[in-house]
Amino acid sequence: MRRLICLALVFFFLQGSIDLIAEEEGEVKVVTVDSTNLRFNPSTITLNEGDSVRFVWGNQALPHNAVEENEVFDSGEPARNLEYEYFFDYESAGVYDYVCEPHASVGMQGEITVQDVEQAVVEDPEVKASTSDGLPIISILVGTALVFAIGTSWYFAIKRRNLI
Repeated sequence: MRRLICLALVFFFLQGSIDLIAEEEGEVKVVTVDSTNLRFNPSTITLNEGDSVRFVWGNQALPHNAVEENEVFDSGEPARNLEYEYFFDYESAGVYDYVCEPHASVGMQGEITVQDVEQAVVEDPEVKASTSDGLPIISILVGTALVFAIGTSWYFAIKRRNLI
């Protein structure tokens, strides 16, 4: 019985850690190619520090790449099929302009704005656990399992003493 209660408590405290790990992972924004108009799609995106941008395209008639003007990121040689991801760390707030080198002269360019995480938190003080969406599903499941485990252990402890 004690083992069951201890195990339930471990799961209860662990579920908080699982939520924190999930919150630390950044988002991934995807940029593709509009080959008809020779443009990146979307051409401008806004990220937070800790997020990533992924450039993805396949089976293009013309080869493309994505190169930041200050060489912060470079997807390599122009290619017809590409999957390249760049992570913006926590010291990378700013604006990043990039181009497709073979098509820069026809305006194939984009812009990534990376927001400072500290400023984003101040501007958006909403806490995920208190949103109108309610608690994350893992919290609900772990809480339900904890209540069930404690209730079951009490039931069998009382039954063992022939009180029921």
